[in-house]
Amino acid sequence: MSEHERSSGTGRLLTAVAWLVLLFGLWLWGRDVTDVRQGLTTPTTGDIAAVGRPDVPLPPALEPLGNARPQRLDIPSMGVQAPVVARGLDRQGAIEPPPFEQPGVVGWYAAGVRPGAAGAALFVGHVDTDTKPAVFYKLSAVRPGATVRVVRDDGKVAEFTVDEVQVIPRDHFDAQQAYGAHEPGRAELRLVTCGGTFDRASRTYTANVVVSAYLTGSG
Repeated sequence: MSEHERSSGTGRLLTAVAWLVLLFGLWLWGRDVTDVRQGLTTPTTGDIAAVGRPDVPLPPALEPLGNARPQRLDIPSMGVQAPVVARGLDRQGAIEPPPFEQPGVVGWYAAGVRPGAAGAALFVGHVDTDTKPAVFYKLSAVRPGATVRVVRDDGKVAEFTVDEVQVIPRDHFDAQQAYGAHEPGRAELRLVTCGGTFDRASRTYTANVVVSAYLTGSG
């Protein structure tokens, strides 16, 4: 085997290992992000009505845009206009959500895909705080066909269309299912928060809400 072949093989192995480590961290995050303090004790708004994939026609996908960092996330159907902050992984390899002291802020996994580029960009937000709803309180009520806009630091606004809404129990959380791209080469988003009901004994929510969207416009 040549030196070039050995180097290529090593590179592919390291990429695969890094992807597996990330997926494990995302799996941990999907289970652990639902750990809140007191929180509101009612079911997350709209969980029962989460509808999965649509039966209505959706617009065609737009070709991916160039790389740019997100600055703001807008979801008109929820009345959300939220600043975006970059987040990394904690010591356990799980994504750090935004601080509880910033309930109106959305976190973006900065080591992953940038919104508008090919792949699935990950956004996370709290469902509530000790005393009131937070930025993604109504996330599970979003329907396929809804619009999500990301204002980027290159001056462009990437417009995404929701194509799937899932409420995934914590005990059956699958990081690949939740975060993997639905179609290779397509620019996609994942919006994730707590869902299900609040368990007083464990002080956690019982599920995660995962909203999937794909790039359909740019302005």
